[in-house]
Amino acid sequence: MPTRHQPAVNTLPAPAAFMNAQNAVVGLRGRDLLSSARDIALHGLRHPLHGTRHLLSFGKQLGRVLLGDTLYAPNPGDVRFADPTWQLNPLYRRGLQAYLAWQKQLVQWIDESDLSADDRTRALFLASLLSDALAPSNSLLNPLAIKELFDTGGGSLLRGLRHLIDDLLHNDGLPSQVNKQAFEVGKNLATTPGSVVFRNEMLELIQYRPMSEKQYERPLLIVPPQINKFYIFDLSPEKSFVQYALKNDLQVFMISWRNPDARHREWGLSSYVQALDEALEVCRAITGSKAVNLLGACAGGLTAAALMGHLQARRQLRKIASASYAVSLLDSQIESSPALLFVDEQTLEAAKRRSYQAGVLDGRDLAKVFAWMRPNDLIWNYWVNNYLLGRQPPAFDILYWNNDNTRLPAALHGDLLDIFKHNPLTRPGGLEVCGTPIDLQRVTVDSFCVAGINDHITPWDAVYRSLLLLGGERRFILSNAGHIQAILNPPGNPKAHYFENGRLSADPRAWYYDARKVEGSWWPEWLAWIQARSGEQRPTRMSIGNARYPALEAAPGTYVLVR
Repeated sequence: MPTRHQPAVNTLPAPAAFMNAQNAVVGLRGRDLLSSARDIALHGLRHPLHGTRHLLSFGKQLGRVLLGDTLYAPNPGDVRFADPTWQLNPLYRRGLQAYLAWQKQLVQWIDESDLSADDRTRALFLASLLSDALAPSNSLLNPLAIKELFDTGGGSLLRGLRHLIDDLLHNDGLPSQVNKQAFEVGKNLATTPGSVVFRNEMLELIQYRPMSEKQYERPLLIVPPQINKFYIFDLSPEKSFVQYALKNDLQVFMISWRNPDARHREWGLSSYVQALDEALEVCRAITGSKAVNLLGACAGGLTAAALMGHLQARRQLRKIASASYAVSLLDSQIESSPALLFVDEQTLEAAKRRSYQAGVLDGRDLAKVFAWMRPNDLIWNYWVNNYLLGRQPPAFDILYWNNDNTRLPAALHGDLLDIFKHNPLTRPGGLEVCGTPIDLQRVTVDSFCVAGINDHITPWDAVYRSLLLLGGERRFILSNAGHIQAILNPPGNPKAHYFENGRLSADPRAWYYDARKVEGSWWPEWLAWIQARSGEQRPTRMSIGNARYPALEAAPGTYVLVR
């Protein structure tokens, strides 16, 4: 049974402040950080007494540390210092205490400075990057590294050096996050049977083979983000959202976006909406259904919403039976990102100019920004594993998908920058797509929205506000996970739970305070909701495609394989 969950006001979940979709799409550069670091350093030089006072305070604390005092305890959730050696060995305990004392004094120096509020936030962000990089766990003196060195007779050091050289040559100098040799798309990923039934310049449309004796009349069309490949919905069979839908009587179609190159620099949001509209018509033609259920994830949800706004303006919204959104951002106002304080008009224009010159925004550049927004999880964790311990990175399917980078065409990148800058979907007619102004309040199809409570890319409160922009009957579920795990949360996951409140207030905090906690996956809730909007059941039609749109080749198709 669901239980009432009323957390204290100060326990409202907040995503990590330094990483979200805007940071990556803006393309935060090292020179932006260095410019702010220079300004902060000059401020310190202009106020020597302030710096001297904190330096003396740090010296006093360092003296106490050398005498054996334990001044600070590391965060219990910080796995970097979980090894008992950091507490039991006198030298390691003193080293850790000195590091924590320096870290705390650096933060106090910034907090008590005369910097403006924005400059102080920038400084704290830079301080976090610096302190994470200089953590004693990142050195060869890490007790885990020393133990591994002795256990392997020096082999770990040699393997780590090989991994470092390989990453310098082939991974842009960042530690590899996954063993890429363990996976192959079409072999042990994206293996659900189906066929490509339509292809245009921008996408392939996959129809999956049914897995049930009956099927609902209205098909489901899944729209993945352009910034990633589609098979996040079809990893291993036990994690496959596609197979879950097929086994529960749904007809499933999938968009597989083409990985663009410089030739496709003019593909903008309107281009993707037109291509999605073509795929929608193919779904209707193959199934004979007048209406289709849409499911959009991340930027795919933005594309689906733009299509529905376009169809509404053309009085063709009847083609859509319902819309589901997974971690999708329509309201792009995000207030909790210090990294965005490094961005100004010049930065935005420079980001546009760089992508237009190259024709695309490279997915590897996006990956770098995401990595440096959460360095302990996405850089230093693998630094220790790959180089200090000399181990192979893990063979993890989600990480493989996450590292299977795609590019964004320059025009779409520019459109996304303008959306993040102006937030046009919050205003009727604020965004024009395919020559038609968009008013999401007039999109009155029923909507089901899922967000992740720990989502660092599309923060849950912004996803919640995005749902409020839509008309029609709306339902919001908050999953106990991050950006990807919020989607990949199948039944049977013992850690799965979610929050729900049928009353959608204007304030996400008020909604959360009155939400009830429900144990288990949200997938069954969505399934019942989508089945109620999928029309009548009928005997399964096993054939793929039709005479006009025959099967072209087996899933997962060719576009997904383009690097």
